[in-house]
Amino acid sequence: SAAGLSHPNVVAVYDQGADQGHVFLVMELVRGRTLRDLLREHGHLSPRQALEVLEPVLAALGAAHQAGIIHRDVKPENVLISDDGRIKVADFGLARAVTGHTSHTTASGVLMGTVAYLSPEQVERGVADPRSDVYAAGILLYEMLTGLKPYDGETAIQVAYRHVHDDVPPPSQLVPSTPAELDALVAHATPAGCSPRCPRPAGCSPTASSTPWGRRSARSRRPPTRRWSSTCARTGRPPRVAVTPARSAPPGAAARCPAARA
Repeated sequence: SAAGLSHPNVVAVYDQGADQGHVFLVMELVRGRTLRDLLREHGHLSPRQALEVLEPVLAALGAAHQAGIIHRDVKPENVLISDDGRIKVADFGLARAVTGHTSHTTASGVLMGTVAYLSPEQVERGVADPRSDVYAAGILLYEMLTGLKPYDGETAIQVAYRHVHDDVPPPSQLVPSTPAELDALVAHATPAGCSPRCPRPAGCSPTASSTPWGRRSARSRRPPTRRWSSTCARTGRPPRVAVTPARSAPPGAAARCPAARA
């Protein structure tokens, strides 16, 4: 299903098949590095940098969801920053067509995905829908802003338990300079119940027309193709963009994004 997905912020899949019992994908070559490499080098990103990464990630996920595909493994290792500054989401290896609530376990009952980014419904019921990708994007934003994952534990089970029973803390607890709007955005994307969660990536975009920190023309139909310059991609310096967080706190999350049916 991923082979039919075409978007400027998605790593293209050209072909798939099997050879002598080995399944393979033929994918676009993206020369550059991953978001994980950038975080490892710089610790965490500024709010502006984080928004510049988040917007194309949400655009890619939104295109996948419109095509009936959920990614199911959104994490820094799967966000690529090319040498010329393009941001692309990679590794749709776990992607699966959405049919109601898609099973997120193997036939043997093994949970699929990366535990640090699994949504509560994936942990509890082994199912995923587009809101599960939104949850993972919220965790991704938290990690970009703080340099840390919100939950840790000695075992994967402990981390999974916290996804179900704890609230994701605001990034400003670790980085006090984080704007209140980004605290609200993280909270908006990561409630334990999927019903109040933003039902689609477009509604959680920091440049959605309903948010105070950015405006995008409703007439524009072109998908965002944000680029960091090659210098920014190498150094991690904030790119020059028009996204400016507002000084005042935005309205409540429920007012910004309608609740989806559970």
